Order: sequence, then C-alpha cells, then structure tokens
Amino acid sequence: MTKLAILSVSAGAGHVRCAQALQEAAEARGLEVRHVDVMEMVPRVFRKIYAEAFLTLVNRNPALWGYLYHSSDRVRPDTILNRLRAKIEQLNTRALTAFLHDWQPDYVICTHFLPAALLARLRRKGSFVVPTWVVVTDFDVHALWVQQGLTGYCAAAEEIAWRMRDRGLTGGQIAVTGIPIHAAFRQELSRSVCAAEAGIDPGKTTLLLMSGGHGVGAIDVIAKRILEIDADFQLLALAGRNAELLGRLHALASLHPGRLFPFGFTNTIERLMSCADIAIGKPGGLTTSECLAKGLPLLVVSPIPGQEERNADYVLEHGAAMKAHDVAGIEYRLRRLAADPGRLIGMKAAASRLGRPRAADAVLDHVLGST
Repeated sequence: MTKLAILSVSAGAGHVRCAQALQEAAEARGLEVRHVDVMEMVPRVFRKIYAEAFLTLVNRNPALWGYLYHSSDRVRPDTILNRLRAKIEQLNTRALTAFLHDWQPDYVICTHFLPAALLARLRRKGSFVVPTWVVVTDFDVHALWVQQGLTGYCAAAEEIAWRMRDRGLTGGQIAVTGIPIHAAFRQELSRSVCAAEAGIDPGKTTLLLMSGGHGVGAIDVIAKRILEIDADFQLLALAGRNAELLGRLHALASLHPGRLFPFGFTNTIERLMSCADIAIGKPGGLTTSECLAKGLPLLVVSPIPGQEERNADYVLEHGAAMKAHDVAGIEYRLRRLAADPGRLIGMKAAASRLGRPRAADAVLDHVLGST
C-alpha cells in the first residue's frame, strides 16, 4: 500500500485544515496516510516560541507582524541569522526526521514551510530522497516557502505559480491546484434545505458573519451595526467556541427577531455557506478557498498585514470581494449592496469562477504522478 506522510504546523488553523483535507482525499483513494503536526513532535519551549508566540503577535500586534512578514520576505537565505534559525529548527525537529526514517513513506506533502525547509536541507545533502511536495496555503508566496531541492510545489493560482518561478523555482516543479479543502465544500447542497436547518427564510438575502473557531473579535458590535441597516436581510453570526460572545449575540437577537441568528462552533460550516449570499470576516487562505468553492463572495474586514492582505488582494482583483477597514466601512458597503443587487450577483459569479473545490485531488494527482 502506498504510504503518504502529510506534515503540517499548528501555527494558525489553516495549515492543519489543509493537511486534514489532503488526508481525507488520500484515504478515499486507499492510501495509508499519517498526518503529523510538527508542533506535537518538538520540545515544549520551541513549540511555545514558534507557534504560540506567532499567534499572540498576530492577534495583539498585527502591524508588527506585517512589518516582520514583509521585511523577512526580502532577506537573503544565506544570512547568519537565517543559518542560525535553520540550525535551531534542525535541532528541535529530530523526532520528525526519526519518524520519517522509521515509517519510510513513499511520498511527503508539507502544508507549512518549517517541514519543507527541513526536508529541503536533507534532500540537498542526499540524506532524504523521498519525493517531497509543498502546498502553499495562501494566495501568496513568501520567501520562507521557497526551498530549492524539493520535488515540486502546488500553488493556489496562476499568479502565485508565476511568482514562484520568478523566485527561482523551475516551471516543471509547479502545479496550479488551488488550496486543498474538505470534500464537503464540493457538494451541491440545497439552499432551501440548509436554510430550513438553520431556521431562516431561504428567500431572503442572507449575510454570514464569521469570527473563526475561537470566536475572536467583537462580532456582536459588528452585528449590532449591521442590524441598523434598513433592508430586508437576515444575519447568521458565528461565535465559534466563545460562549460569552454567543450569549451576547443571543441577547441581541432577542431585540431583532427574525433577523439575527446566532450559532456557536459548527463542523458543518459548508451548510451555512450554502444558504448565505455573502460572508463577512477575515480572509485566511483556507476560509477564502472554502467560500470560493461555494460561490460565496466576501466582505473582507481589516485583513492582517501579510498573507491576509495578499488573499484579500486576490479576491478583490477578481471581483469576488469588497473590503472594509472598520465597522462603519462594513455598514457602508452593505448599504451599497442593498441598493445594487446586481453587484452581489456579479460577485457570486466571480467567486464561482475562482473556486477550486477539488484542489485536494488535484494535489494528489501531481504528487502521485511525480515519480
């Protein structure tokens, strides 16, 4: 049986969700699959610095994160600092290399640049020969992802592949596949059935306000502002696992019966997307790909400098999104859409054209055909 190792890093949810989507698709083909979160195989101190500090920085000081993102994209890979970083990573990921040596997979897919960089160094030394592919999980390519000596790369879109080649990767190494998402997002679901499950009217314009799995962000404040708009719409608001936020949303919903519908954490977000007309939230690579796969345009809210900005740029350029910097901007753009229904129809069509619901299978086709 063909053995596939999928390596992710839980620094943000997207890398792991991409890996899980690939695992699902690979197991459906009968492959023996091991999905490894590299952070589960490193010392606790390294994990705290590498993953937890990253999330803290992004959430508390996004401007600083943006500066670091853009400045590190311009640093040469052979600097003393980069060589030191590579050595530290190597010393702290010995358990991962031991796992790969013992399990001996036939193929490896990385959904984060840390394992990609580690295996690229081993391949250049000749101590690791397994075909190794990298799936970039945003509509962008940062210098940290670009590693010479790997078998190939999977890009989210044609422009990303172009920029990979511009950074020195050869064309034969690069496949334009889209970003892998779960198979549930490729299903043709009935709007009326999904609306009935959510307890909403399938005939009304429906806004989906998303906060992420942990319910980060004062979306109750956003919801209150949206509900001030005098238009015939209904609002689905997701609080994730944030019970306090969910309680505030329910209190607000009691003041707006039939207009606001709060939800906690859900494993079936694709069903809410199927009865929505536009999603409002952060443009993470996976979230953006999931929305596009469902033909659901986005109202992007204050994207974090760096990869979220690049994701936003991509959907904005192709007419599948609008962008707001604050709550007032959200209200203004929704009022414009309410006054011009044809624009929303056009945005939906653009989102459908960009969607790649079978990206996970496209990745596997290239990986399994790489030898």
